[in-house]
Amino acid sequence: MKKALIALAVIIIICAGWFAMKPASGPSANADTIKIGVYLPITGGNAVGGGLELDGVNLAYEEQKEVLGKKIELIVVDNKSDKVEAANAVKRLISKEKVNAIVGTYGSSLAMAGGDVAEKNGIPMVGTSCTNPMVTQGKKYSFRVAFIDPFQGAGASQYALDELKAKTAACLIEVTTDYSVGLASFFEDHFTKNGGKIVAKLNYQSGDQDFTAQLTEIISKNPDVLYIPANFAEAAIIMRQARELGAKFEILGGDATDNPEIVKIAGKACEGYSFTTFAYAPEMPEMNETQKAFTESWKKLYKDKLPNALAACGYDAYSIIIDAIKRAGSAEPEKIQEALAKTVDFPGVTGKTTINATHDAEKSIGIMRIVGGERKFYKVVDPK
Repeated sequence: MKKALIALAVIIIICAGWFAMKPASGPSANADTIKIGVYLPITGGNAVGGGLELDGVNLAYEEQKEVLGKKIELIVVDNKSDKVEAANAVKRLISKEKVNAIVGTYGSSLAMAGGDVAEKNGIPMVGTSCTNPMVTQGKKYSFRVAFIDPFQGAGASQYALDELKAKTAACLIEVTTDYSVGLASFFEDHFTKNGGKIVAKLNYQSGDQDFTAQLTEIISKNPDVLYIPANFAEAAIIMRQARELGAKFEILGGDATDNPEIVKIAGKACEGYSFTTFAYAPEMPEMNETQKAFTESWKKLYKDKLPNALAACGYDAYSIIIDAIKRAGSAEPEKIQEALAKTVDFPGVTGKTTINATHDAEKSIGIMRIVGGERKFYKVVDPK
């Protein structure tokens, strides 16, 4: 018995020493390095958008590699355009990489999946272009630099009513994504409350290539405008098929079509196409100092690419985290969260950003049009 007690005491002493020697499990374990995680779709269906945003994050990182006298380590994980992979990516960033804060992601459904994990672990996350209200709803640690879909849908409707003089509209909705369903609903709500009439609502599913049946029915209703809250590839195909069927109505979409590839896919069929996006484009007639500096820095780092609004979102998301760390005087996740929640008039590339009570960005909406085969910044809209 005595020997057993002695052996037990030795084991307890050894275990106590082992636990004492273990490094801290939180993100502040390495006092000399601040870790910023990034989870974006680098592969899969959302890879183009994720890649554009990553370009913006990388540019911001090149400009700010240190904060509070400490080196910043940028850790990028591919969420593979999949909800489960998005959650797993955030788990890895938190449990293995011990990040202090996270940037991401493109795709509202991916942001929701990743945001749930960040919330449970108390790690602040700043979304890039994820616009669904559910991304931040009820969450303490989730923020975004994007406007939300109720505002974007209303902005598209305002533009349709005021600029396109539309009295009737049709919607073609991708029913398997929160983005498309939500945006169509907010567009319809604003449009009908302000005197417009929805004459047709048709659905399709992700991956569909043939929209002729839906478009034929929509054409028979003769709307003034067709609203397509689609991704850029599907929107391009829809436009091409609509024009082949003889459609004459205006076509309007959302920020997921803010991609240079849309012109290549749609060809002449996208001429006159308008879409809501974030209030930045390299050809804007008037730029603030932040936008000018971003554009010049981009041209130096990415000589063969044009800057774009999605890249600007990535740049702003990283930059606003660094700004919060500076204002907090700390890289502790809780301190970063508190500083992010107090953000007012942050001078971002996509405009001055104030984080409101629901952790969403308050900012204006940009309208782009395709004219002469080129994407042109048209105007800024603030829906009534």
